[in-house]
Amino acid sequence: MAWPWVARAQPAKRIPRVGLFCPPPRNAEIEAFLAGLRDLGWVEGETVHVEYRDAGGNDALLPALAAELVALDIDVLVTSTTPGVLAAQRATTTIPTVMLSGGDLVAMGLAQSLAHPGGNITGLTFFRDELTAKRLEILVSMTPTMRQVGVLVIRGYPMNAGTISALTAAAETLKVTVRAIEIDGLGDIDSALAAAGPIDGLIISDTNLLITNPSIVAASVEKHRLASIATPAIASDGALLGYGVDFTDMFRRGAAIVDKILKGARAGDIPIQQPTTFKTVVNLKTAKAIGVEIPPLVLVRADEVIE
Repeated sequence: MAWPWVARAQPAKRIPRVGLFCPPPRNAEIEAFLAGLRDLGWVEGETVHVEYRDAGGNDALLPALAAELVALDIDVLVTSTTPGVLAAQRATTTIPTVMLSGGDLVAMGLAQSLAHPGGNITGLTFFRDELTAKRLEILVSMTPTMRQVGVLVIRGYPMNAGTISALTAAAETLKVTVRAIEIDGLGDIDSALAAAGPIDGLIISDTNLLITNPSIVAASVEKHRLASIATPAIASDGALLGYGVDFTDMFRRGAAIVDKILKGARAGDIPIQQPTTFKTVVNLKTAKAIGVEIPPLVLVRADEVIE
């Protein structure tokens, strides 16, 4: 007679809590991360509870969102982008933190090494500056007469110095000149490009505001008839060329790191991973609109050609 009462008196088993906050709104990359968790047995609402916070592309909100999640007794804090992981680091130095994509954690002083991070932060990094330098190489290979290249950046972004330094070094080898074109917001792109003076090509930097608004960025660049290179997503929306990592793949791989932590591994013992998949997109529609001919060699190397 006592057994039913005893069974009812057992406390409900606490399921792990993951705090997820990212600058972009919920998108295909976030869905890939959640799908990766499901593949490993972490079903949202059943075996894991996900507290999701959306900065809506506004980096200024990230510190408050990180602090809010830390206060909720979470087991793992998950974020992406350099501003996201910096906000996480300010919010906690003890809760395991996973960066799904972002800058070099070692260079930022947030990890001891790629093989052994040592602290509470690990995840996946892509070397942003090297990636931008590779974009310059691709852009110049398309047009031998290219001499002046602009790079569109957000004023005050903490990674701008590294980006410009990497591009300047690459430009010396390629015999071109690069200069920063700074904007404060999306509404400044047209006026900034108009005031930039003569440039032969444009690199669109990997900053959250630009990445998460590909159609707006691409429309402005096409209006000025510039040969441009950016992320694959921006090329799909209208930029001439796209080259970059497969973020969907990185976010899905990040689920495996969270899985290890939820099963007891220390974040500091989990090696930081690098991307394995890169994608090249050529937009022939844009090429025709701005009067640029894409060399056959570039077309052959493309993973996707937009007609």
